[in-house]
Amino acid sequence: MKLYTYWRSSAAWRVRIALALKAVPYEAVPVSLIADGGQQHGDAYGTINAQHLVPTLILQDGTVLSQSLAIIDWLEATYPNPALMPPSPVARAKVLAAAHVVAMDIHPINNLRVLKALTDQFGADAEAKTKWMQHWMSLGFNALNVMLDSKPFAFGDQPSLADVCLIPQLYNARRWGMNVSEWPKLAAIEKACLALPAFSETAPEAQPDAL
Repeated sequence: MKLYTYWRSSAAWRVRIALALKAVPYEAVPVSLIADGGQQHGDAYGTINAQHLVPTLILQDGTVLSQSLAIIDWLEATYPNPALMPPSPVARAKVLAAAHVVAMDIHPINNLRVLKALTDQFGADAEAKTKWMQHWMSLGFNALNVMLDSKPFAFGDQPSLADVCLIPQLYNARRWGMNVSEWPKLAAIEKACLALPAFSETAPEAQPDAL
């Protein structure tokens, strides 16, 4: 399989973590989101991903999968162990809710193309963009600090989809000058996750395309 990825993409990191947790081999194909105006905008990549976003996973039979949560859902169905979702319907709903706080509420309005639009269309300066990023992440982190169990991971003694989504977002928060220790439960979960190779070895700075 081939994973089209970018070292600092939160969404791509989610998929790298899931692949590592499930010990699924793949070939990483870097797509720079900043070089030459963004390689993801080129026609060549557009034939692979119509949204011009990362990640994209191409399966061995040539099937193309996009959107990080959809890719992880396929991985969960195809490689069920270790499970990233609990069997109980209620527990599953709680894990999904936490994952969606990151993947559907925080991340979509905190990504590269939103920042570009804030600058190009609304004239936001660096200070305004920083306040924007910190505001939306703080709202999400406040909720997650209540929603998660931290035993030692987000929902128990092994990582779940909630952890897979949370850790890249905490990394992103630090990039924008946020003090993660303000959310002690989240900081504790992060420490437990980063002690695992599946998280630490897939981290942005560990990637071959890291700048």
